[in-house]
Amino acid sequence: MRSPKLFTRGLLIALAGVTALAACSSSKAKTAAAGGSATTAAPAGGGATGAAIPAASPDPAAQGQVPASLKSKGTLTVAMDATYAPDEFTAPDGHTIIGMDVDLMQAVGQVLGLKMSPVNATFNTIIPGLLSGKFDVGASSFTDTKDREKQLDFVTYFSSGEGFYVPANSSESFDGLDSLCGHKVSVESGTTEETDANSQKQTCGTEGKPTVTVLSFQDQNSANLAVSSGRAEAGFSDSQVAAYIVQQSNGQFKLSGQPFATAPYGIGVPKNGLAPALLAAIKDLMSSGIYTKILDKWGIASGAITTPVINGATS
Repeated sequence: MRSPKLFTRGLLIALAGVTALAACSSSKAKTAAAGGSATTAAPAGGGATGAAIPAASPDPAAQGQVPASLKSKGTLTVAMDATYAPDEFTAPDGHTIIGMDVDLMQAVGQVLGLKMSPVNATFNTIIPGLLSGKFDVGASSFTDTKDREKQLDFVTYFSSGEGFYVPANSSESFDGLDSLCGHKVSVESGTTEETDANSQKQTCGTEGKPTVTVLSFQDQNSANLAVSSGRAEAGFSDSQVAAYIVQQSNGQFKLSGQPFATAPYGIGVPKNGLAPALLAAIKDLMSSGIYTKILDKWGIASGAITTPVINGATS
C-alpha cells in the first residue's frame, strides 16, 4: 500500500514467522445493504500515495448540529481496531494509528470543530464500548446492518465487498460463499465475514456437503497468520483489506475469486444525536473534494459513495 511499503507490526511479524515455518486483516463488513452509490462494486485496495490531505474548513452549520454535551467535551474518543489495513492500522512506530478511517475522522473533526482521538480496541469490544460510554465514535470499517442499527446510529461513507485470499502456492479456488464447503477459513471475530462463514457452514450441512471449519481470531493479524502457517486454507475479509494483505505480503498471498456482497460502511455512534452532525460533515468533505483525496491517498477510491445517509441498511 505504500512507497516505501508499510506493514502493520503484527502482519510483519506474522509473515516473518511464515518464512521460518514454511521456508517462506467488523466489519467489519458485510451483508448486502444500501446507503450510497458506489462507483464500483469491488474496491480493489492499493497503496497510499503519501499525498498530504489539506485541512478541512470549519462548517458552522454542521457544528450547530453537534449535541451540547459532546461539544463541551471538545475531544471525542474514536475506537478503531488497528489491524485492518488500509482502513485502520498501526504505523511502524508500533502505536500511532493510521489509515483511511483515521484521515477521514480527523477531517470530520476539523469540520465540526472537535478533536478526534483515535484509540485502538479489539473489534468486538467497540460496540459494547460505545453503548457503555467508553467510546464516543466507532470508525472501524463497520458495515451498516439492521441488527447493528438496533443499538447504534450509522452514517454511511464507503462501499466494500467481501473477498478471499490464499497462500500464493495454493491450488484451491474460492469464489463466493458456496466455495467454502469442505474447507478451513480464517476470520476476525465480530465481523460479518465470521457471521457469513458460520451461516455457510450450516448451509453446507443442510445441502449434504462437507462442512466449513471457521477459525475465528481476535484480530486480523492472527487471521492472516492462520493462512500463512497453513492452519487455514483461506482468509476472509473485506475486499479492499484482502487486496492490501496480498499486496503487502511480498508474494506470499494471492487473491482468490471476485469480491461479493458489496455493502456500505458506517461511522457508528450511540443514539445521542451526533449522527446528523457527522452526516453534515461527510457531505461537506465530499463537496470540498477532501473525501476523494483521502480515498485516493489509500488507493481505495473505487469504494467511494455519493449519497451518505443515516441508517441506510436494508438487511
